[in-house]
Amino acid sequence: MSLPAINLERLRKDLLSLFEIGYDPQTKGVTRLGFTQADNDAKEWLINRFEIEGFCARIDHAGNVRGRISDESVQQVVATGSHIDTVISGGMFDGALGVLAGLEVLRVIKENKLNLKTPLEVFAFAEEEGRFGGMMGVQALIGELTPEWILKAHDVNGVMLEDALKNSGIDPLSVLDARVDPDYFKSFIELHIEQGPVLDTLKKPIGVVTSISGVFKWIVRLIGKSNHAGTAPMNMRSDAFMGLANFANEIPRIIDEEGSDKSRLTVGKVDLKPGHAHTVPGEVEFTLVGRDVDADIMHALADSCRKVLSAIARKHKLMFEFEQMSWLDPQPMSNNIINLIQTEAQHLDLPFEVMPSGAGHDAQHMAKVTDAGMIFVPSIGGVSHAPDEWTHWQDIEKGANLLLRSLLTLAS
Repeated sequence: MSLPAINLERLRKDLLSLFEIGYDPQTKGVTRLGFTQADNDAKEWLINRFEIEGFCARIDHAGNVRGRISDESVQQVVATGSHIDTVISGGMFDGALGVLAGLEVLRVIKENKLNLKTPLEVFAFAEEEGRFGGMMGVQALIGELTPEWILKAHDVNGVMLEDALKNSGIDPLSVLDARVDPDYFKSFIELHIEQGPVLDTLKKPIGVVTSISGVFKWIVRLIGKSNHAGTAPMNMRSDAFMGLANFANEIPRIIDEEGSDKSRLTVGKVDLKPGHAHTVPGEVEFTLVGRDVDADIMHALADSCRKVLSAIARKHKLMFEFEQMSWLDPQPMSNNIINLIQTEAQHLDLPFEVMPSGAGHDAQHMAKVTDAGMIFVPSIGGVSHAPDEWTHWQDIEKGANLLLRSLLTLAS
C-alpha cells in the first residue's frame, strides 16, 4: 500500500498566492511587517484557505492564526507551523513554507481519512520577524510576555506595539490571554528553509536541526555635534558617523577574540542625522544584532561591543547609549524529535545533514514547553530575507513529505 504524500502543485499554488500579498513589483520582494495591513490581509487569506477546506481556523488574542480539522475541544495537540510576516522585501518561502505545508498536511489527513490519536494543529505565529523585538506571537502563547513589555515595545521607527495592535483590532493587554497550558502541546515540528548555504553546498535536500542560535538586538545611538562640513576642522569634530565607522571596523576583532565560528554581529539599519551632504553628522542611530549558539559567548560578545562602543565614543567626543530590544537565548532541539526526523528521512531515502540553525525561529520558544524540532530544506546560494530567495520545488516536496511522515508518527 502506498504511503500518503503531499500534493506539490496544491502547495505551490498556495505559496504563489500568498506571495502576492505585499508583493512589490519594483523590488520583486514581499513586505508584510508584523501588524501592518499587508500582514493582516495575509492572515485573513490564510483563514479563508483553511475554511475553504472545511477546516476550523481563528486568530487568537496575540494575532496568531490557528487551524485544525475540527473545532472539537481537545486536551492535547501535535503542532506544526511557522510565520507569514516578512522582513522588508523578503522572499516567498521564509516562514510561509512551514505554515502552508502544515495546511497541506491537514488536507492529506482528511483526504486519506487518517485516524490520529492526537489532533494536529497548524500555527502561523504572529510577528516572528522581530519588528518589535523578540517573537511576539509564540512568546505570548507560552506565557513569556509581560504587560510592561507590551506597553513599552516599539519598532526601529518609533511605532509603538500598543498602537499597531489597536490598529489590527487587538486590545494590547489581551495579548496575555493567548497563553495556553504547556501540556496542551504533545510535540512541535517546524519546516523552514535553511536561510544559509550549507545544504545547497553539500547538495543535500534535508537538514535536521540540533539547536537554534540565540540572538540579541540593540538600538545604538552615538551623539555628537552637527557642524558645517567646510568650516569645522577634522580634529575638532564630534562626528557621529566616524564613531559608527570605527565600530564597524572593530567587529571582526570582537568576534575573533570573544566569539566562535558560529558568531555573527550585524549592523543592519543606519540613520544619520541631520542627514545633509554639507553637515557633519551630529547623531547616528543604528541596529546591532548579535548571534551565537552558546549563551556565554553571546554575553561575551555583548559585553565586548559595549566596551568598544564606549571607548570609541570617548575617542570621538560622543555620547553612547543603547536600548536592548530583545534577547533570546540559544535553544537545543529535542533529541526525541531529532531522532524521529532522522528515522523518517531514512525511510524516505532522503540524504540529510545534522546541523545547527544560525537564524532564530518559533521552534526555539516552543522547545521550552514541549518536544520540538526543525526540518530544513536548502536555500539556493544561501540567500534569504531577499527577493532572490529560492528553493527548488523538488526540495519543497521532499521537506513537506518528511514533515508529513514525522507528524503522522507523532500523532499516531
